[in-house]
Amino acid sequence: MERSSLPLFRRFPGLAARLPRVALTDLPTPVAPLEQLGRERGIARLWIKRDDLTATTYGGNKPRKLEFLLGAAQAAGRRRVMTFGGIGTHHGLATTICARAAGMRTILVLIPQPVTPHVQRCLLLDHAYGAELHLARNVADVVRRGLVLLARGRLRGDVPAIIPTGGTSALGSAGYVNAALELAEQVAAGAIPEPDALFVPLGSGGTLAGLALGLRLGGLRTRVVGVLVTDILPPSPARLARLARACGRRLAPDVPSVPIGPDDFDVVRDWVGPGYGSPTPAAEAARDLLARLEGIGLETTYTAKCLAALLHLATTPAYRDRTLLFWNTFSSVDPGAALDALPDPRALPPAFHRFFPAS
Repeated sequence: MERSSLPLFRRFPGLAARLPRVALTDLPTPVAPLEQLGRERGIARLWIKRDDLTATTYGGNKPRKLEFLLGAAQAAGRRRVMTFGGIGTHHGLATTICARAAGMRTILVLIPQPVTPHVQRCLLLDHAYGAELHLARNVADVVRRGLVLLARGRLRGDVPAIIPTGGTSALGSAGYVNAALELAEQVAAGAIPEPDALFVPLGSGGTLAGLALGLRLGGLRTRVVGVLVTDILPPSPARLARLARACGRRLAPDVPSVPIGPDDFDVVRDWVGPGYGSPTPAAEAARDLLARLEGIGLETTYTAKCLAALLHLATTPAYRDRTLLFWNTFSSVDPGAALDALPDPRALPPAFHRFFPAS
C-alpha cells in the first residue's frame, strides 16, 4: 500500500474533494503477531494493530480523527480550537500538538481526575505546547466555562472551533472508518488473518463507531469489542450505533448506507476499576507483561485496561481459539523528546498548582 494515502479516499474518491484534511498521519500502521505474549498466556492467535505509530508528532488514535476535525476548522477559517477532558487527557494533548502543527492554538477546559506522575506530565506538556488551560469543577462546569469562552471569542471576532471530547463526532469517526478499511486491505494482502474479534478501549466511543462502520464497508466479519474505561457519561451500544449511522450520513452519498445497530457492538464493563483514570492491578500487570515480552508500552487509563480484559476473555469459551486483535490506541511517541525541558509546574495557571503538591 502507498503510505499516507487513505483507503477511504481510494475506495470512495468523491470524498477527497468533500472532506478537508490536515495530513497528520503516516499510514498504514503495522499489524504483527504478539507471539511471546500469546505463548505466555496460552493464546494461539493474538495480534496487535500498532496505532501507537500513526504519526511522528503524536501517535495513537487521536491523529486519525484530528486530521478531519482540524481540516474542517481550518476550512472554516478558525485560528483556535477548544476541547475538553480530564487533566491528564491524551486527547487534549494530541489536539494541542496537532493544532499547533496546523497553525492553530488550543483551549483546554479540564476536570480533575486521579493524579499520577503521568497525569502531571500531560499537564506540563499541554502548557509547553501552548495550550490555554482552564480548570472546571465537573462536567456541568465544563459546559458553563466553555460557553463563556465561546462568548468571549465571539466578541473578539475569534470564535474557537469546538473539537468534541475524544474527537468523537460523525466527522471525527471517519478517521476510524478509514482505519477499518486499512485493516481490510491488510487482511486482503495476507498481512494478518481476518480477526474474529477486535478489542479497543471504549471512552467517548468515536473509535468504536468508526471501526464498526468501516468493517462493514470493508466486508470483514470482525466483531468490535469495546472495553469500557470511563464512568463519565459512558456510551451504550445504542449510542454507539447512532454515532456510526451519523458518520455514515456524513459520508453519504459517496459511501453507501449499511445497517448498523446496537448488536454490532460488544461492550465489556468490568474493567474500569474505581473510575476513569484510576489504575487497576490488572491493568498494571497487563502493561508490565506487554512491555517485558514484546517491548511495547501502554498506559493504565485506556490501553492497559483493554489488554487486561482481552487476556482474561481469551480464556473464556466465547473467545478461546479465536483470532484476536488488540488495537493499540496509545501513542508511542514521546512529545517531551522535542522539548529542552518540561516547564516548572508554577508556570501553569494557579488553579492547577494543587495537582503538584511537591512543588
